[in-house]
Amino acid sequence: MIDHYPVLIVILPLLFAFVVSGAAWIRESLCFPLTVIGMGLSAFFSVRLLGQVATTGLVEYRLGGWETPWGIGYHVDYLNGLVVTVVTVLAFINLIATRKNVEQETPEKAGAFYSLYLLFIVGLTGILLTGDLFNLYVLLEVASLTSYALIGMGSGRAPMASLNYLFMGTMGGCFYLLGVGYLYIMTGSLNMVDVATLLPQLFNSSAIVMAFIFCMVGVGIKMAFFPLHMWLPNAYGFAPTASASLIAPLMTKVMVYVLIRLILTVFSVDFAFVVLKMGDPMVWLSSLAIVAGAVFALAQKNLKRMFCYIVVSEIGYMMGGVWLGNNAGMTGAILHILNDAIMTLCLFLCAGTIFYRTGGLDLDRLKGLFQKMPVTMACFVTVALSVIGVPPTCGFFSKWYLISGGLQAGQYGFVAALLFSSLVNVILFFRVIEISYYGDFEDHHGHGSSPEAVMEAPASMLVPLLIVSVGLIVVGLYTGGIVNHLINPILMKQGF
Repeated sequence: MIDHYPVLIVILPLLFAFVVSGAAWIRESLCFPLTVIGMGLSAFFSVRLLGQVATTGLVEYRLGGWETPWGIGYHVDYLNGLVVTVVTVLAFINLIATRKNVEQETPEKAGAFYSLYLLFIVGLTGILLTGDLFNLYVLLEVASLTSYALIGMGSGRAPMASLNYLFMGTMGGCFYLLGVGYLYIMTGSLNMVDVATLLPQLFNSSAIVMAFIFCMVGVGIKMAFFPLHMWLPNAYGFAPTASASLIAPLMTKVMVYVLIRLILTVFSVDFAFVVLKMGDPMVWLSSLAIVAGAVFALAQKNLKRMFCYIVVSEIGYMMGGVWLGNNAGMTGAILHILNDAIMTLCLFLCAGTIFYRTGGLDLDRLKGLFQKMPVTMACFVTVALSVIGVPPTCGFFSKWYLISGGLQAGQYGFVAALLFSSLVNVILFFRVIEISYYGDFEDHHGHGSSPEAVMEAPASMLVPLLIVSVGLIVVGLYTGGIVNHLINPILMKQGF
């Protein structure tokens, strides 16, 4: 079975998605445990696969036994082995934590929700593991289509937000596909490794330049890189709680991975940084994204929308780190994929538990929550410190690498943007903490409890939230091992 880990990670959620869909017609109460089994198995095999990669190095799997480049191959190295583990483990935790939210917000659509949940993970894991450019596009559309549906299941403005996301997501997919088409015309291959061996002699071709630009624009739209971010705040802000806490931590991080994979494996570092000389303009655009996301977050009166703009700013962190073009910057970008996924999940899980008890996330609904929901708010303080960048939380270490990379590259504007964002995050989170600590609780949700009564969320929501909160510190403490044993081998191979 060890030889089949890569395909099992993708196939098991796909099979269970069909099983869950059928079970919804028989007994809807079966949908959640079946989803837990399918998602748990995928997470288990992801962890085992990462261990195998750490022991033996590159793992290759040929679908149907077809030799590459004629067939589709899965190529698993330290980079996608790490990210696929992050995706499946966090999706599993989110699944457990948001069961009450699903029952509260989409009680009549639980079967459809859990089927879409699994199919979304099929798309993301396939994107991460595939070594084929067109297969990546197909799986990107699987993930996108299911995310549109997961967002559209919400009430109020969610369907319209999902429609806007669909329009922008379709444009992003088209740009990426155009780029792949140019690559296929020029090289006659879709296998990433094969294309990489054929491209150096074509670096001066305008078709290859356009292929790179189209792919970057497509990926930029999908990851909501400023100023292509317009779809994200409404899509995540109006989505059902369980959908937002799944998509927000994972989708944008997977797209950052795609960007890194295209630069490192397909087009090469020399083409991106030496031939096209795109490093400086992209770092400045990333700096603008960081500042804009922070400023927009300041203007929000709703907790979830504030988190959405923090996500926009964090995308600028990772993009800037990639385009710094040095070891520290790329290390910070890859490390921040892991760290920001955990931080964003923790933020949205906190929002989910608060919404479950108060029925809203406007800032005036947060008054007195430290007395009413002490555990939830303690977790909120922990993730706030991590987003700000206070040691020993994981957010500090990725910011440290990014700032170090910016200083080494002479990109002082990027360093200033990082520091500005951190200061704005202090204002954002301490504003929320002040309201929650000093305000008098108002019962907007009809609980009718006394001012002294604690109305903490159920254990099924609190335990996963606590695990993720502790994970912010644990990952921070083990940053050295992650960098030395997983990230450095990737960068050494690329000459960083």
